[in-house]
Amino acid sequence: MLKPKQMRRVLFVGHKDHLEPTIEVLHDLHVVHIEEYTGEEYFSIGKPLAGVDQDSRMLLKLRSIANFLGIKKSYLEPTSAEKISSELGKKLDELESAVLEKLKRKSEIEANIKDAETNIHEIRVFSGIPLNFDLCRGYETLHVFTGTIKKGAEIEAGLNPITTDYQLYVGTTGTIVLFVPAKYTDEVAELLNDALFNEVNIPAMSGVPDELLGELKTRLDMFVKDLESLSSEINSMKAQYEEFILASEELLSIDTQKKEAPLFFATSEHAFIINGWIPDDEFETLESRVKEATGDRVHIALHEETVDEVAADETDVPIEYDNPKIVKPFEAVMNLYGRPKYHEIDPTTFVFIAFPLFYGMILGDIGYALILLGISLYGISKLHGEGWNSLFTVLIYCNIVTLFFGILYGEFLGFSLAGHVSEGHHVAGLIPGWETIELMHGLGDEMITYPVHRTHIITTLLVLTLLIGVIHINIGLTAGFRNVLVKHGMKAAILEKISWIVLQLGVFLLLLGMMGVVTSMLPGAVVFVLAVIMLVVGEGGTAIMEIPSIMSNVLSYSRLLAVGLSSIGIATAINTMSGMMFDSGGLFIVVAAIIFIFGHALNTALSVIAPGLHALRLQYVEFFTKFYEGGGRIYDPFGYNRIYTEE
Repeated sequence: MLKPKQMRRVLFVGHKDHLEPTIEVLHDLHVVHIEEYTGEEYFSIGKPLAGVDQDSRMLLKLRSIANFLGIKKSYLEPTSAEKISSELGKKLDELESAVLEKLKRKSEIEANIKDAETNIHEIRVFSGIPLNFDLCRGYETLHVFTGTIKKGAEIEAGLNPITTDYQLYVGTTGTIVLFVPAKYTDEVAELLNDALFNEVNIPAMSGVPDELLGELKTRLDMFVKDLESLSSEINSMKAQYEEFILASEELLSIDTQKKEAPLFFATSEHAFIINGWIPDDEFETLESRVKEATGDRVHIALHEETVDEVAADETDVPIEYDNPKIVKPFEAVMNLYGRPKYHEIDPTTFVFIAFPLFYGMILGDIGYALILLGISLYGISKLHGEGWNSLFTVLIYCNIVTLFFGILYGEFLGFSLAGHVSEGHHVAGLIPGWETIELMHGLGDEMITYPVHRTHIITTLLVLTLLIGVIHINIGLTAGFRNVLVKHGMKAAILEKISWIVLQLGVFLLLLGMMGVVTSMLPGAVVFVLAVIMLVVGEGGTAIMEIPSIMSNVLSYSRLLAVGLSSIGIATAINTMSGMMFDSGGLFIVVAAIIFIFGHALNTALSVIAPGLHALRLQYVEFFTKFYEGGGRIYDPFGYNRIYTEE
């Protein structure tokens, strides 16, 4: 549980006549992580099996159709692979023909829409001008100016001194059409230039602008309706063929994967060699299945040495987690950081315990826990896939713990469930008759009660969070001791990891001496100096500069209290504001409801982000740095996880 699965190197050697049944078994079992052959003397990279080109073309065609229809991964009941295979060729041809016809129609309609929009854009600038475009071109004795001007009021006044023989039209958008005798072209052009004239070309069409606009808008509406109708047909086709397309794509992907597998093998004229890794507990099943499928004609060699003996670089070993089902969702949290290396302790179980614990300590509110549990349960029922399942399952774990701490703290959406005394005044709780019970004195004369009121025992809780930090960090150092012991031996493990534990013991004894609990500070000083010497011997002189980091790591756990108090503060502020509005009566009651609902909705979102991020930081920064390197290679066995087909 605290280590990845035990992996062994495995080698398959056989005649090429038995290559296909071997591939079938390896693919079905889905347990062998195949190492790609890079090509060396005597052997060459294998060639794909017959039929791969046809399967690849069909797969590409199918994916193009799926993309056109907008089909995405979804979760449907699996279909018989034999049934899909029998109808694949004929049905795919029919589907391709129907899709090509609709694709052609769609292209034509979209082209018509684009043309209509372009024409409308060109004509709109001439709106309000009562001239057929044919009358604006083709003259020898007249020059036609068409465009926009910014100083229109000055045009006619400037034209009259040049010539009174002109015709000017001004559209609703400020566009002008000006007819002048050709001999005055240069003078008029100079006048228009002074008026900031910007030429606009006459559209290459016939008709009056406003009439053309009406016709084009009618045509555009018609094309848009045609496109909507076609979209409905495409959606209908999507619903009809979605199951077939997803199942067929999966089936072709599987066939292609099998037929391309020899590209990873070493081959000669008559033989093949497959090199890979397999979990130790899967070997017997693999061996019996391959022998059965090939008539015991393929030799399977398992390295007698363990990985500890043959793997010079542990990063070569693919890593497969070996965690109980209840812990598996937290493997997603580990993957964000990196899989463990082969000889490292797998900290997934530690995260499974500590992450929800820290999350629950920070949030600790019954109301928010119930809301987030409801969201998580709904999400896990609607959003499928390994990633979503892991996310929502982790949230469920976290909010079960939050519910426990909410009961311990007696908090519901920032309200106290039990009556209590605050600053000399009795404050009623949400549950009538439930009063706070005094249990014992904490630090600084603080009274520990049930329910625990976090704002009343800040000093006690602060010390408790720091103590949790010490325990958590030292668990990490203990795990680090084991990792270094396995990799470098006892001496290195003591000097690199135990020295930090000894250092903390020295600081603790010094504090006891300063407080007068023990008679002298000398034992603490001796232990502290011993720890420093061990650190310098084990890690070099730079270790002295890292000594303050152990204190900052411990202090970082105070966020378990601080972030929780901030959440209480936000919830209390929301409740206070909505309560003041409610007491005002009238329409303010509605305002109070809005503040309460939206305020707590926002704080619920923050209740996912803040506790999650801070709990995660304590794992990654304070805990993992004491023992964990990560960077393990992902175990990727040859095979396929079927979703849409079943054999």
